[in-house]
Amino acid sequence: MITFDQVTVRYEETDAPVLRDVDLTVEEGELCLVVGHTGVGKSTLLGAVNGLVPHFTGGTLYGRVTVDGRDTADHPPRELADVVGVVGQDPLDGFVTDTVEEELAYTMEQLAVPPATMRKRVEETLDLLGLADLRHRALHELSGGQQQRVAIGSVLTAHPRVLVLDEPTSALDPTAAEEVLAAVTRLVHDLGVTVLLAEHRLERVVQYADRVLHLPGDGRVVSGPPAEVFRTTSIAPPVVELGRAAGWSPLPLTVRDARRAAAPLRARLAGTVPGPARPPLPEERPELLTARGVTVSYRGVPAVREVDLRLYGGEVTALMGRNGSGKSSLLWALQGSGPRAAGSVRIPGAEPGASADPRKLPAGEARRLVGLVPQTPTDLLYLETVKQELDQADAESGTSAGGTPAREILDRLAPGIEDTTHPRDLSEGQRLALVLAVQLAAAPRVLLLDEPTRGLDYRAKEELIRIVDDLAAEGRAVVVSTHDVEFVARAADRVVVMAEGDVVADGPTTEVIVASPVFAPQTAKILGPLPYLTVAQVAAVLEDAPRTERGA
Repeated sequence: MITFDQVTVRYEETDAPVLRDVDLTVEEGELCLVVGHTGVGKSTLLGAVNGLVPHFTGGTLYGRVTVDGRDTADHPPRELADVVGVVGQDPLDGFVTDTVEEELAYTMEQLAVPPATMRKRVEETLDLLGLADLRHRALHELSGGQQQRVAIGSVLTAHPRVLVLDEPTSALDPTAAEEVLAAVTRLVHDLGVTVLLAEHRLERVVQYADRVLHLPGDGRVVSGPPAEVFRTTSIAPPVVELGRAAGWSPLPLTVRDARRAAAPLRARLAGTVPGPARPPLPEERPELLTARGVTVSYRGVPAVREVDLRLYGGEVTALMGRNGSGKSSLLWALQGSGPRAAGSVRIPGAEPGASADPRKLPAGEARRLVGLVPQTPTDLLYLETVKQELDQADAESGTSAGGTPAREILDRLAPGIEDTTHPRDLSEGQRLALVLAVQLAAAPRVLLLDEPTRGLDYRAKEELIRIVDDLAAEGRAVVVSTHDVEFVARAADRVVVMAEGDVVADGPTTEVIVASPVFAPQTAKILGPLPYLTVAQVAAVLEDAPRTERGA
C-alpha cells in the first residue's frame, strides 16, 4: 500500500538529511505507530505519504514514495486526496463548515462525488463512528473526542485507503482518547484501512499497533513488532519500562498482560514502602492565590460553578477532568484575562495584609504575578524568528537582572532549535516548548499551564518536570491542567479534579489518582493495590534485588 524506496529528505537550512535512505513497505490494513523524540522527522515521514513533502514544505526528496501505486513526486496532495486522508492534531483547524453532517460531506463535494453516493457515505460514516445523534450539532459545541471523530469521519467519506493521524489524542481526556482509538481500530479491522499514527503518549496507543516505526534521530527508520522495537529504544511507555526493570520476556504492551506477569513482582514488593515520587514539600508554604466563589458563564450557561481554590508556594497542583469540565475557563479566570461572572481572586502583595486582583492590574505587572500558557500556545507567537521571540521575552521579563534567559529554558525543553527558524516552521512540540520558554522567562509567582505536555515527548516532559520543580523550589505555585496521567504521577503534589464546572476531588496525588480507574497511571494499575505510581519507584526497590526475586 505504501512504499518508501531509498527515500532521503533534505531541507536547505539543515546540515544533515531529516530522513536518510529509508526503505519501508506498509501493507494494507496495517496500523503502524510512528515514534521518536520531538523534531526527529516524524512529521516529515507522515507528510511524504500524501505529498505535502516536498510539494508544500519545500526541501528535496530523493528516492521514490508510492501510495496505492501512485508516485507522490508526480501526484501533488490534491491528486492523492481520494487515497490518503490526513487528520492533524487540532481538528478545529481543519473544519470548514458549521455542522457535523456538512463537514462529513465537504470532502466529497470537492471530489465531485454524486449526491446519492454522498448521502449513503455520510450515513455509513455516522454509524461507523457513533456520530448519528450529533449529525445536526454545531462543530464548536462538541467535546474534544467528538470533534476528533468528526475530523476522522470527514476524511473517511472519501473512502481513502490510507489514514494518517498526527497525535490524534493529544488534547483528549482518557475516555475520549479511548473512543477515538476504538474507532480507528475498527477501521483497520473491519475496512482494511492502512493507518500511520504518530503519538507521544505511547501508553495510550501501543497496544493497538501492528508495527512500530522508530525514528532514532539520525535519519533512519527502524521498523519491527512493538515488543521487539521497544526492547532497545530510548522512548517507551511505562508498561514497557516496568517490564524492562522487572526483566520480563516478552515485554508486555498492555496493562492486562503486565498484570498477569506481575504477580511475583507484587509479592516481592509487598510490605515495601515506595520512595517518594515527588520532592518533599516545604514546611512553610505561603498562600500565593486565593479564589472564592469563582463562577464563569458563557451565554448564561455556567462553565465554572462557585469554585474555591487556594494555591501555595512550593506546591505543584494538577488540574484534571474530562474535556469540557471547566479547567481552561477556571485558569483564565484566575489569571485575570478571562471572564468571571462572580467570585474573587486575590494575590498577596508585598505589604502585610495587602492583596491584588490580577484582573485589575496592568498586563505587565499581572504577568509577573500570574503567568498563563494557553491551550493554543501559538497564539502568543507573532515575531519572525525564534531569536526575536526569545529576546522579546527576556526584555519584557527583565532577565538581565538575574533571571534565567529564555534561550536557556528552550534548550532544556527542546534542544537544537536554530535562532533563525520561523516559529511557524517548528513542529507542534517545538512551538509549545518555545511558548513555555517565553512564559517561564518571567518566572511569575503563580504559573498556570494549560495542557503544557501536548506535543512533547517523554524526554521533553522530564525537562518540563525539572523546570516546574525548580520553580516550586523557589517558592512559586504551579498549576498544570492536563489529561496526561503519567505526567501527573511524576509532576504533581496535589490533584484537583473538575466535573461539570465543580471541584469534585482535591487532595494529595497518591490519594486522588490511585483511587480512580480513569486517572490512575499504568504502574498503579499493574501493581495495585500497592501504592506505587511510577516505574522509578519500583526500579529503586529492585535495584539490588536478584533477578529471581523480580518475578522474571
